[in-house]
Amino acid sequence: MIDLRRYADREHLLLASYAMHSSDTAGRVHPEQPHAYRGPYGRDRDRILHSSAFRRLSGKMQVFTGEMGTYHRTRLTHTFEVASVARTLARVLRLNEDLTEALALMHDIGHPPFGHCGEDVLSECMQSVGGFSHNQFALTIVQELEQRYHAFPGLNLSQETLAGQDTRAHKAEAAVGHAPLLEVQIVDAADSIAYDAHDIDDALQMGLLSIDALSELAIIRRTLERVREKAGELPVGPLRQLLVHELIDLQVGDLLHISIERMQDADGLSADAACQAGIRVGHSQTMASERAELESFLFEAVYRHDRLMPVREAAANRVRTLFEALHQNPDRLPMRFRRRLEHRPKARVVGEYLAGMTDRFCDQQFSVLRQSKNGPLSDW
Repeated sequence: MIDLRRYADREHLLLASYAMHSSDTAGRVHPEQPHAYRGPYGRDRDRILHSSAFRRLSGKMQVFTGEMGTYHRTRLTHTFEVASVARTLARVLRLNEDLTEALALMHDIGHPPFGHCGEDVLSECMQSVGGFSHNQFALTIVQELEQRYHAFPGLNLSQETLAGQDTRAHKAEAAVGHAPLLEVQIVDAADSIAYDAHDIDDALQMGLLSIDALSELAIIRRTLERVREKAGELPVGPLRQLLVHELIDLQVGDLLHISIERMQDADGLSADAACQAGIRVGHSQTMASERAELESFLFEAVYRHDRLMPVREAAANRVRTLFEALHQNPDRLPMRFRRRLEHRPKARVVGEYLAGMTDRFCDQQFSVLRQSKNGPLSDW
């Protein structure tokens, strides 16, 4: 048996006092013996990575559906990109990289098919039970729906990983007063940095945006200046790729510069004390303003683009039709979801079934529904 005290000693040497140390974990809902050579958050990361829900992310598009090509990102590729940025932030800020990676890999597993339009439709259909939140559904997946172990339902993740995801489900409350764990905060920051930059990449590659149009934005002008300083004038293809790289680097550098200064106030504090003191990572005022301008631009110029809206509407109609049909006839749900009806509202269970689908599987079940009036649909 490997002496796990060495693991704690390593964290003591490498991590800041305000990082979440494995030795301070509150444990799991279902107690388990410590692993011989992995800490609690490394085990969480591996459980998420090997889950069925995580694999299904490869079949869920980030913004653009498969009808618009295959270059653009899936939820899976986006998740790995978020994890990469978050690990970098954690390493520089001396936070717990295992916990950071677990949170990053988990952050999107609750997304329904067809990107944000799928979530919008489910929220509309599930108003009677409080709507739908992909962050909250991620908790349902890892606590109830995953079936990986005989001894307990779900993945039995650590309390810190679950609490971090719960914080994402209640962002408004987490924005003031008692701060979330710093590892949770940097995953949120990495998510925002990654999807803005990569949505630009996808939209440029698909011809929905031009670099000239983007150049109206302050953050893009600053980024292009850095690109030209390093590489001079470039053709459109290489320019797009380097633009995305520099856009991420610019934002990460700004966040680290500001956050390192703020961490001085947390020096010597434990993770819990840093939370109670309201210590938060963040961007400079200039960067925050430029990012807000960028996100407002993307909302209008990309997410509501004329080429995208008909595709989104068609996908939304398929999800809505499936929901209404299954709500009227829940006997068509797969058996394990019919069993969940014994203790949960019908709208909630139908929404859970649909939210777990990939884009393609949703299309397939829609076709089955239209072709057959009897028999249950397939389980995912």
